[in-house]
Amino acid sequence: MVKAVNVAVIGTGVVGSAFLNQLRALKSQITYNVILIARVTNSVISADYSPIDLTNWKELTDESAQKNLSMDELVDFLKKSPLPTILVDNTSDATIASSYTKFVSNGISIATPNKKAFSSDLKSWNELFQASENNGGLVYHEATVGAGLPIIGTVNDLVITGDKVEKIEGIFSGTLSYIFNEYSSPETKDVNFSDIVSVAKSLGYTEPDPRDDLNGLDVARKVTILARLSGALVESPTSFPVQSLIPKDLESVQSAAEFMEKLPNYDNEIQKLKDEAAAENKVLRFVGKVDMQKNEVSVGIEKYDYSHPFASLKGSDNVISIKTERYQNPLIVQGAGAGAEVTAAGVLADAIKIAQRIAK
Repeated sequence: MVKAVNVAVIGTGVVGSAFLNQLRALKSQITYNVILIARVTNSVISADYSPIDLTNWKELTDESAQKNLSMDELVDFLKKSPLPTILVDNTSDATIASSYTKFVSNGISIATPNKKAFSSDLKSWNELFQASENNGGLVYHEATVGAGLPIIGTVNDLVITGDKVEKIEGIFSGTLSYIFNEYSSPETKDVNFSDIVSVAKSLGYTEPDPRDDLNGLDVARKVTILARLSGALVESPTSFPVQSLIPKDLESVQSAAEFMEKLPNYDNEIQKLKDEAAAENKVLRFVGKVDMQKNEVSVGIEKYDYSHPFASLKGSDNVISIKTERYQNPLIVQGAGAGAEVTAAGVLADAIKIAQRIAK
């Protein structure tokens, strides 16, 4: 007998599209029946729970006049599914994330790259995983940190087998990885920070408004997740020091265009840090840290020797160092930590792991 699960997919942007295409091409002993595809304004919904044909899913969603279900309606629809159900949320929507506990409480499992549910207040984190433990809905969120890199699963495996995390530090932002790799290295001297930000924006590495990357909050959310997995009771991403790379005078400018126009006026501020680092044969990197022994969590610019693994990073790669009681020589995970294909692959891998546990 072939095992099967029903899958509801929210989000058809770059990650959501890549996920659906990867799922369509998947060859598996488990059947994945997609019964709902929701985009921003409309959905394709299989009222009788028969599988949607994914060969032309984009055309179906483009042409559908079906309005999106409310979160309560979606819970009710999925709860009545004749097969175990996985909700795949490929958005960064806070409203959907705040409803995860409701889904899980009704036995619906979740696979997602959405950081909002896991980096909001600590009470919500505890309620979500308590509901999962009590009601059977599984929660997998590997792609919330490092896209498809095995970071969440690795930390989880270390902790549940009795190891103790001593320190995690890493470069968690593909955008800021690229910017600092290009800006601060032994090979680059006469280059301005604002010019590198401008190039990163033109390449599509930054958000439409680069301040959403430069404020450090994306890194803070990822560090919050890792700190909690390690056992630290971190209240929120704003409850510890987070260094913003946005000059104070530019925090309130009206548009991204105005911000980019004025940013060159502040190049000297970070140039001083770069010069100091170079004088010590070091480079600047934007890192997140979880120090369990010192009970400290932080995000900001740090200096590293040329020989350090963080100093030799290229492009927009992420790199994470995990030091534990067992791994005194830190375990290093490095690779592409952003991008639609690798993020979607991380989400799909989570959906497969869920299906292996719940499929009937």
